[in-house]
Amino acid sequence: ARNDALASNFICRKRKVKMHKVILVLSDALRYDTAVEQMGFLGHLVESKLADLYKVIGELPSMSRPMYETTHTGLPSFEHGVVSNYVVRRSKMPNIFQAARDAGKTTAAVAYSWFSELYNRAPYDMIDDREVDDLSLLIQHGRFYSDDAYPDTELFATAGMLVRKFNPDYLLIHPMGMDDTGHAYGSDSSEYRIHAIRQDTMLSNLIPEWMERGYNILVTGDHGMNIDKMHGGTTPDVREVPLFVIRPGTPGRGNTNEVVSQLQLAPTICKLLGIPVPETMKHPAIVE
Repeated sequence: ARNDALASNFICRKRKVKMHKVILVLSDALRYDTAVEQMGFLGHLVESKLADLYKVIGELPSMSRPMYETTHTGLPSFEHGVVSNYVVRRSKMPNIFQAARDAGKTTAAVAYSWFSELYNRAPYDMIDDREVDDLSLLIQHGRFYSDDAYPDTELFATAGMLVRKFNPDYLLIHPMGMDDTGHAYGSDSSEYRIHAIRQDTMLSNLIPEWMERGYNILVTGDHGMNIDKMHGGTTPDVREVPLFVIRPGTPGRGNTNEVVSQLQLAPTICKLLGIPVPETMKHPAIVE
């Protein structure tokens, strides 16, 4: 009863807020089981019926650049052509950033430089492309980094700044901390688990403000991590990632116990943005 009252009170307060804005937190190498076991604030939102929790089966190969493109195009790697981390070029397929910009929406990202190469310019120039504010680009307000050890604390602070300064309709937040820690210590390490707790704490200080601003917030991973300090294979530890969906003004379902496809993320985000879903995104959206 207490959780239902929590959700009802929040929904009543947010009825008049515009809801066609989305923040996607794409936590690099965040495993499903680790997120569920260690991320207590997100778990609290699920328990309180302020969020939905799904298990996502990631596409293959379970590598970063191919899954960045899959997440934003709704296509498997063989169709979008980014089949490995070594394919350095701009995206050739309809994607969330393009669809949002073409619909008159404002886009932004705090992300690894590979996102700049996929959706703005390739190859990445560490000086010219590090910070951009250009409405002609697909990622109009971009803050990019190229060091895998770039601190998540700095990244989330920059994301908070972009929200307050530009109020983007679509914001991608891409922290690399889970991936960097996993490659150093493995997924069965205390370091990996502790970093999930730290990311959750960082999010706990930002999500309430973003909810007040009317953002739909999705937290997921591009792929997981294994005990061998690597990913790229086909096993559940590198394919299964979480999806937390927070929708101000809409009752949460808690833990849905549902399994969804990574190919559903892109059309879901387009639907939440209130923009046309490109015909190439053929899988159904997760939300109604």
